[in-house]
Formats: sequence, structure tokens, C-alpha cells
Amino acid sequence: LERFERLRNGNGTNRTADLRLDMQKEEKPIVLILCTGNSCRSHMAEGILRSIAGDLLDVRSAGSNPAGYVHPLAIRALDEIGIDISSHTSKHLDEFIECDIETVITVCDNADNVCPTFPRQGKKYHWPFPDPAKAEGSEEEVWSAFKRVRDDIYRAFKDYGLKRKKILK
Repeated sequence: LERFERLRNGNGTNRTADLRLDMQKEEKPIVLILCTGNSCRSHMAEGILRSIAGDLLDVRSAGSNPAGYVHPLAIRALDEIGIDISSHTSKHLDEFIECDIETVITVCDNADNVCPTFPRQGKKYHWPFPDPAKAEGSEEEVWSAFKRVRDDIYRAFKDYGLKRKKILK
């Protein structure tokens, strides 16, 4: 009883319980987007989904074998549509193993094959896209590959983001 009384504030409410409830209200579901290198596709998807539903979702990305950088053409491709991912960094999926991941979305087959199940993970989707970093040809052809993949990712993640906003609002 003494412990309970210490936790109560002057107006009769339990401050610890109130703080816990406030924290739960403010926490957004974490959506983790995975690919192998975490240099192109997953960053484009993260930037796009964040721009559409970042007010309701905590969007992050990682890789099973991170490249250690975000591809400059991925940054340029998103910049062209008004999304800045220039501050993103390449991360390993192990950095998120202890996080409360609500949804995992893999954007390449390799990441789908090695993707662990995260504690408390609710959903997993696999939406593979070609790796624009492997595109060959002239500068113009490689740039076209990045834009094509960006546009495909945009369509998929825009639809997903808008559906999630409907559900979460």
C-alpha cells in the first residue's frame, strides 16, 4: 500500500501508469524494409513509405549483408520526386533484432530467404524488385533502371502506406 501511495500524485492518479499509457499512445508501429545490401531498394522504399505514412508508421530499413553506403543514384532518384534520403545509412538487420517490429517487408529474394523472424513480428510481406545497382549499360541506361525501380517501389509502397493510414486513423 505504501508503494502505491508513493506512485500516486496529488490528484489521485497513478503517474507511472499514466506515463506508460502516454508512451504506448505515442509509439508508432515499426515497419522494417529489408534487402541484401541496404543501399538502393530498401532505402528508396523507406523514403517513399515515410513520406506517405511516416506520421503513423516508424519506417526503417536494413540489409542482410549491408554495402556500407547508400547508392548515390538511389539518393538522386528519390530527390527527383522530392524525397531526401541523403542522410540514410546502410545498416545490418541484426541492429533491429531486439526491436518490436510490427511488419517486415523484403524487397529482394535473398533477403527473403535469410530474413529472421523478429520477436512480436506481426506480418511479413515479400515484394521483390530488380536491383538497379546491377544494371549495366550506358550512364543513361543505368539511370533509367534506377528510375524504373523507383517508380515500381513508389506504386507498391504508396498503396501500402495509404491502406495503413486508413487502418490506423
